[in-house]
Amino acid sequence: MIRDEEVYKIGQLGKPHGVHGEITFAFTTDVWDRVDADYLVLMVDGILVPFFLEEYRFRGEHSALLKFVDLNSIESVQEFSGAEVYFPYALTPDDDDSDYTWGYFEGFHIIDDKVGDLGKIVRVDNSTMNVLFELENGTLIPAVETFIRNIDHEKRVVEMQLPDGLLEV
Repeated sequence: MIRDEEVYKIGQLGKPHGVHGEITFAFTTDVWDRVDADYLVLMVDGILVPFFLEEYRFRGEHSALLKFVDLNSIESVQEFSGAEVYFPYALTPDDDDSDYTWGYFEGFHIIDDKVGDLGKIVRVDNSTMNVLFELENGTLIPAVETFIRNIDHEKRVVEMQLPDGLLEV
């Protein structure tokens, strides 16, 4: 069974395309293509389920058409329209931090150099130019690269040096 803490959100499925089981995919990172992944993980009825890729083709910088194994008709993929798509941390390359999207950090803990453990990131709000990490207790932390001192991918910790007074706002 795939657990929430083993994956991070990379996009969402859209509408079926054509009559042979293709479905649109809007993604925030192409990590699945860069590592030549065999599968993607979909959230289906609250359960994380792996779906194996038969083929895919890009339609733009942030969209693709996916064809999953054994899903060969509009009807077979239609029920997955709107499904969130996840990717396993274990398959993500750790050689270049610059290729990660902010969503990758959901589930990581933020450790401030002065305050200590601020809590776990439960959501990343990237709906505006100022990306925010939302913590379990509702605190919002700006996701600013200059605040980040270190990232421990194994321990899933982001060490930050936040400006004085930021947490008091």
